[in-house]
Amino acid sequence: MGPLTGLACVLALVCALVALTPRAASAQLFGDNPPPVPPASVPESGILTGPAVSLAPPSGPAATPSLPAPLLQPPMAPAAPQPVVGADQGVLSLTARFGKDLPVITSGLTWRIYADKPNAAGAFQLVREERSATPSIVLPPGGYIVYVNLGLVNAVRPIVLHRDTLRESFELPAGGLRIEGRVGATKIPPGQISFSIYKGSQFEVGERSPIAQNIPAGDVVLVPEGTYYIISNYGDANSIVRSDIRVQVGKLTDVTVTHRAAVITLKLVSNKGGEALANTAWSVITPAGDVIKESIGAFPHMVLSEGEYRAIAKNEGKVYQREFNVSNGVDGEVEVLAR
Repeated sequence: MGPLTGLACVLALVCALVALTPRAASAQLFGDNPPPVPPASVPESGILTGPAVSLAPPSGPAATPSLPAPLLQPPMAPAAPQPVVGADQGVLSLTARFGKDLPVITSGLTWRIYADKPNAAGAFQLVREERSATPSIVLPPGGYIVYVNLGLVNAVRPIVLHRDTLRESFELPAGGLRIEGRVGATKIPPGQISFSIYKGSQFEVGERSPIAQNIPAGDVVLVPEGTYYIISNYGDANSIVRSDIRVQVGKLTDVTVTHRAAVITLKLVSNKGGEALANTAWSVITPAGDVIKESIGAFPHMVLSEGEYRAIAKNEGKVYQREFNVSNGVDGEVEVLAR
């Protein structure tokens, strides 16, 4: 296989893998909903990036950081027995690292070995799949394409195996992000906030799709090193924050997103402090008339950014309204009198 032919095969396989690889490194990374579209008024600050923690095992007596798998580097397992190699076979020994001078990655890897030429249907035949961190694979001599995946990071390389042991080490220049949200000093519960990650800076021109979306608070996402921006959605109304962050190779970066918002409950009542009227249709609008949230029910709950609003309630053909303010971190009820 000539160099140009081999390169063409690798490029074709990369395109195929991008199309076939599941969109999520884990089930929680991606959702079925479209990515959020932030309005022009979205704050461009409110994200604190904590110190980056090394993903590599400690070299001294310091305690191992409490990181979720696969970021922790557990003690190396006992050496696996040597594979039985036939006379007409070779051994492909595989390892991966976050960087050239970093330790071998010991968990969370998926390896796939493909034939280096497409079959009659134009597809690259999958020869072997391994989820061991450092597999030694016995194969007939010949050309193959090796693919390795960790989180949202992957690498592809063509190899030629002979009747001996071929050792291949891959570099996966990745880092981790762990994100949480707060209002003031209060941590936002995981079920009330989610995050989406986009490649590049928010100030770059052009539309982009998220590389990961609907990420729950506290989950760790592995991404290639580089610049990204995060869009944080607290609730499903207008409490949205975005900002740029930087991911370093072999580091886990904790990111805290601070929202300025509160949880508001709406009630339509006949008398102050009375029972809420059922079957009420609600609209919350800004002073400029923009509709922020619509709902139906006696006690709709919604997260609203701090600011001025008007609540409009429709019940039994009549319309009632009231202006109200939302203060940062001050949850409460807004009663609209049906009179």
